[in-house]
Formats: sequence, structure tokens, C-alpha cells
Amino acid sequence: MSAVAVLNPEPAPILACTVSRDVSNFDLLVEDMETELGENWGDLSFDDAGLFLGQPEADALEFIAIAVDAEDEGDLSRISAIISLAKEKAIRVILIADEVSPIALHQLLRLGADDFVPYPLPEGALHEAIERLGQAELPPEMPQHGDTGFKATGGKDGVVLAVHGLAGGVGSTTFAVNLAWELATLNLGTKKDPGTPPRVCLLDLDLQFGSVATSLDLPRRELVYDLLVDTANMDGESFSQALLTFNDRLQVLTAPADMLPLDLLNSEDLDRLIDIARANFDFVVIDMPKTVVSWTEAVLKQAHVYFALLELDMRSAQNALRLVRALQAEGLPAEKLRYVLNRAPKFTDLTGKSRIKRMAESLDISIDVLISDVGKLATQANDHGVPLAESAAKCPARKEIQKLAQSIYALNDAAETAAGA
Repeated sequence: MSAVAVLNPEPAPILACTVSRDVSNFDLLVEDMETELGENWGDLSFDDAGLFLGQPEADALEFIAIAVDAEDEGDLSRISAIISLAKEKAIRVILIADEVSPIALHQLLRLGADDFVPYPLPEGALHEAIERLGQAELPPEMPQHGDTGFKATGGKDGVVLAVHGLAGGVGSTTFAVNLAWELATLNLGTKKDPGTPPRVCLLDLDLQFGSVATSLDLPRRELVYDLLVDTANMDGESFSQALLTFNDRLQVLTAPADMLPLDLLNSEDLDRLIDIARANFDFVVIDMPKTVVSWTEAVLKQAHVYFALLELDMRSAQNALRLVRALQAEGLPAEKLRYVLNRAPKFTDLTGKSRIKRMAESLDISIDVLISDVGKLATQANDHGVPLAESAAKCPARKEIQKLAQSIYALNDAAETAAGA
């Protein structure tokens, strides 16, 4: 009997299938499928997929990986039918896309694809996508890492604080993260009764290199992409589901899991996103990309204050001048800009003070906030996924950002009091 069993082994069960026009165009996908599943997978053409998914054998599939490229955009109806058929049989769908337009990608994801991975496949991307499919099977009562019980209630009219770095590496994300955390943890009363801190939301709108998630050790979820590509149907519930919480205080909309084109969004999308954030939070802090894009104007118009981060160097000075000229040429409210000098010289550095003064005078601007240079402390805090208040509470930069948060809250409270009088 043992000899017969060896000579006639049971066929390996098929747990997943690739579906494509020609799988030879996706050799990296073939390699990753073999790495993940060994011989327990198969390959189907678009024609064969519809027939196979209608058979009982398809019930054993855990997922299908549909691979498409630009040539397949004229065949979206057939691909859409495959996705719909898979969803009817409760088979998960991973979409592998190579240079597919955002419109086509949006259409396929809207039909119910569970995950999206760009092609060529980044190292480990398929493995992570398969893991996410497994995590999605957790029962609703088991919250994912970073989830929160936050519910959208509406009824607020939050203050919008945008943060824009005028050059690479000036620390705009670090500033945005720590400003949001200081606002969310304000001590408004006494030690016995600290009061209720404001509700704060941090939005990472750097769709390509956003690192707020890294700075706060939060996962990046596909729900963010789903929210951003369909803001027309966004409501309070879908917005709250896309948020993650940090230390039970700060609500965060991370950047998407994958690098996306900045023109994926338009001004109408940003208006909807900011409007719903303002309706549910007292303060909305926005970490902007370094690039000025078509929807920067929408954020600038919505922002109560638009922080422009710079350093004491020529590149920051030139970029500040360019930004002001661009805003003035378009008739946009350049007066909303508030300049923040990061890594400012120490107060004992008299030469540094004179350089700051000369810089402000030459640009005809006012540098309103100075943040001290704390060396590696900021980098270490980001690497450990915590704000400065958690890792270096007594450093000068943390105290300066805390003081700024207190003044912002006080000014807003005074304005609300005056308006209600």
C-alpha cells in the first residue's frame, strides 16, 4: 500500500490562482506565488477564469491574483465580471496592476478587490497582501492594531492647521506629529481635574512619502486608499473607519500603503475630506507633501494657519520666496503663511540671531516660531514611533512646540468666546 501511495500521490490542492491575459508578462508574480504556495496554485486566462470559478472545485480557493497592465484597460468589463464572480463565491481578490490608469484601477477596486499591489512587485509585497487577507478574516469584535472606538459625531467646526516643508529634511512631519500630539494632550485644568483635551485629527496627505505612520508606529491600511479614491461617497462612518488611534488620544489618517500619484486627488476631494474632519474634531493638523499640487490651493483656503517650515539656509530662503510669489500671482491668501524656523541657533548664538533677522528682512517675512535643534533626539523619537513628549519631554524643541499648542488653543478659545458673546 505504501508503494502505491508513493507512485500515485494525491494531487496538491489548489489554494490560489493567478488570472491574467498572459502570465509570462508577470514573471515576478510567478516567482512570488511559487515562494508563497509552492505547487498549490494554478494559472488561468481571462477566458478560463470565468468557467473555472463556476465549478465546485473553485470553492477551495483562498484567493485569486488578477494581474492587469495597460493593454487590459480595453477589457475591463470581462475582468470586472471575474471579480464579481469571485466575490459571489467569497473568494478574495488581490489586484496586481502594472501601469494601469487611476480611473481603471478605481473601477476595479470599487467592484470589490480586497487588496492592491503595484507591479513590478516590491520585495515581500505579495506576502504582506496575503497576510492582510488573513487579518481581514478576524471577527469584528477583535480590533486590529491601532483601531479605536472613535465614532463620527459631527457638530464641530474644527481649526485647520496645515504644515508644509519648504525643502527636504526640514522636519515638517516631525513638527506636524508633535504639534498634533501636544494639542491632543493639553492640560486644561488642574492636576486633580485636568479637564477634557480637544479632539485632534492628524491627516497625512503626502501620498507618496508620507511618514506619519512610521513616526507613530501605526500600520498603513488599504481603507485609506478606498476612502481617498471615493470621497464623493464618504460619510462620517467611512471616515472614522479609516482612522487609527495613537495612545487613545490622537486620531490619525495615515498615508496610503502604496506610493500613489499626487493627482489622484483634486480640490473637491480635499474640500470633502477637510469638511468631514472639521465636523468631527476641534483641531485638524495636515501634513502636506513638499510639492505644490493642484489641491494645495484647497488646503490653503481651508486652513486657518498654514505653517511653512524652513531652515537657516539658502535653499529654504529661495523656496520661501518662490512660494510667496506663486501664491501672490494666483491671488491666493499668502497672509495665512506662518514661518517656522526649525533647528534654530541657540539663544546664546548672537551670530545666529543676526542671520535669522537678515533672512527675515531679505524675504520680507516674519519668522514667528523658532524650534531648537535637538540633534538626534528627534530622529530617535521618530525611529521609535513616539512623539518627543514620550521620549525626550524636557528637550527644548518639545517645550517650544508645547508652548505653541497652548497658544493656538488659547487664541481659538478666546475667538470662540468673543463670537459667542
